[in-house]
Amino acid sequence: MPLAERRRFLTGRPSLDFAHTGGEGPLVRWEILHSGDDLTRWMSLILSVDVVAEYADVEPARQVRNAIGRLAYARAAAEPFAPADVQIVNTAARGVPPTPQLRPDGTAVNPATSVEAALSALARDAIDLFSGPLRDRIRVCAAENCGLLLVDASRPGDRRWCSMQVCGNRAKVRAHREARKG
Repeated sequence: MPLAERRRFLTGRPSLDFAHTGGEGPLVRWEILHSGDDLTRWMSLILSVDVVAEYADVEPARQVRNAIGRLAYARAAAEPFAPADVQIVNTAARGVPPTPQLRPDGTAVNPATSVEAALSALARDAIDLFSGPLRDRIRVCAAENCGLLLVDASRPGDRRWCSMQVCGNRAKVRAHREARKG
């Protein structure tokens, strides 16, 4: 998978990973959910379950994704949630999420699931994140040209970048070059 696509999945939370698949306004240029096949591939990657999506599933999925994204950016900025976004996420969460199955050998398998079930799982993850102990650790990457969301689960709570290997490294290189100039 190309680095630009891999970077989208470093949050550790499926709902934020889903939010990074595109969006509205300035995020529309990052849109990667154009077809049922795109939605199938990304939901399967994010949730580790087989999802079969049709083109008709793309717009409802984008609506849930966009609501999760707007709520996450609001939480990161300590702003109130838009009631319409809360309603979209709550409605999606009412669906029955994918159900793992236990095998006789003691391992678990995630059987194929519907888009509605996958969206329910993502909405439930968002609700848990936005209302749980990590709610105040949702951040926007500090790199001036990034803007990806992250959850700071570090012990000291001082994580600034979506990826230390990409954005963090660039910031440190920039600071080092500035220090050598000065």
